[in-house]
Amino acid sequence: MSQERWDVVIHYLDGPMATQPEQVYRGPVVRLGANPGPGGVTLKGYRGLNGRHAVITAYDGGSVAIDAVGNAQVRVAPHANLDWADMDVLAGAVYLNDGDTVHLGSPGRGVTFQFVRAQRLGVWEERRILSDASQATPEVHPTNIQELSTQGGIPTWFIGGVVLVGLVTAVAVLASLIKVHTREIAGLGPVDEGREYYDMVPMTAAVNSELRDGLQQPFEDLVMAYNADMAKWPEIQGKPSKWDQKLLDQVTRSYQLTATGWSFWKRLEEVESEYAEVVRALQKAGLPEVFAAVPYQESRYRSEISSPVCAQGYWQFMPETAHRLGLEVRDCSFRGSSVIWSPTELAPPRNARKRAQYVSYDEAKDESSCKIKKCSVDERTDLGMSTTAALKSLREAYEDPELAASGAVVQLAMTSHNCGYDDSRFQEKKKPTNILPAYERYLKDKNLNQGPYFLGDTLTCTESNFKNDSCGGYIPGESQHYTPGAIAIHFLAVCYYGLNYGHEVAFRDWKRYVRGDGYCTQTAVPDRETVRTKLGL
Repeated sequence: MSQERWDVVIHYLDGPMATQPEQVYRGPVVRLGANPGPGGVTLKGYRGLNGRHAVITAYDGGSVAIDAVGNAQVRVAPHANLDWADMDVLAGAVYLNDGDTVHLGSPGRGVTFQFVRAQRLGVWEERRILSDASQATPEVHPTNIQELSTQGGIPTWFIGGVVLVGLVTAVAVLASLIKVHTREIAGLGPVDEGREYYDMVPMTAAVNSELRDGLQQPFEDLVMAYNADMAKWPEIQGKPSKWDQKLLDQVTRSYQLTATGWSFWKRLEEVESEYAEVVRALQKAGLPEVFAAVPYQESRYRSEISSPVCAQGYWQFMPETAHRLGLEVRDCSFRGSSVIWSPTELAPPRNARKRAQYVSYDEAKDESSCKIKKCSVDERTDLGMSTTAALKSLREAYEDPELAASGAVVQLAMTSHNCGYDDSRFQEKKKPTNILPAYERYLKDKNLNQGPYFLGDTLTCTESNFKNDSCGGYIPGESQHYTPGAIAIHFLAVCYYGLNYGHEVAFRDWKRYVRGDGYCTQTAVPDRETVRTKLGL
């Protein structure tokens, strides 16, 4: 890959920027949107744009690409003389040729511009660097390069040398400022063996404020952009003050703790192909990529894992749920019994840990264990089939009108995978801990029309017995802590795969987070070779 820096030149064809000359934006990564964050291109005066709408990458002049952020609409055409409604929305990154026209947003809204070219850093850019450096550090002043006269008795080579020294010094100062700005946070990275997974991170743990601020970037791109779109509530996009602060605090705590363990990074390396498969399926389905952390949270992407209530496989489906979603689970034998059983119901029974016929419950110890020894057919252990079923299940909650309007549908849908969406569709009584009835009860109790802070407000369990108690909250303690941990896992996975596997289709957009002002630069993300060495590979 070329080490030269390439900038992006575009010309706006409509709206308030159409009267401006060609615009040159500093590469290699150019973020565009209504509120793209530090270093991004803010497109003011255009309707229908997401906060972070699109990203242009230019690592060399011949492979400039554009991609949408989240579910934003981006269209590309070789010219502007067309109806954008006839053009398909990008399903992934595409390369741009000089003269291509790009439309951001839905037809009739948004902005249209022409990609002119990518160009190397030039002399005029060097002067800009000097100016930037002098503004950042007043004692450093840009050198005024003029036509030289030898009549003053000063040799030309001496003046040229002074100019060169000034230029090098200023560039070095600016580079050091950038390095300081993007430095890693001390201690944020693998330091001991740790764990692959934490089912609960104490809420009393201190929150690193610098990291929390940095995590606003992926929280915006990977969570809130989808929430705003589904809720038709653009005011919550790019506005951290309107987000669920308690949830973001707990995500930060989980991120801090999980990142310290080599076990976690080693497991990410081991399941790279499986994680990529699920990400590709989510991208194709138009669902948030953060859902790829659910099977890690459930099983660490292991097919053989079985829970005390007989949830099985990558996504840990209960037998009845798998049956409802089209997965075949049949002819299961029980330990110590000649019974052969297959699920016929469409949802697990209420309080399955005590009442399901395939679960053994010890009342004295308040413990459950799975009685199923083996099933002759169990498609829950097939990643492709179970992922298809999981996406169908997640979509039920994600597209529920009431949850979609919440401004928090991404995290509510993720939580529904643990506590259920709404089993009253298949049973006489509601399960009050399913996400939909729990959310409706919360709105009623709080006298609200929307509940963007639901998950943070229901983080009530802080004790070690949280798995069997709701601690006065609306959902079980296990469900309360489920989604903050999963979101943190995905944010870390984005860093690891973006750094080490950014060449793969599933992960290519994640490369932008490991460079420049990307949030991953705060974390000592290990390289693939180091992790594989620790795995003994």
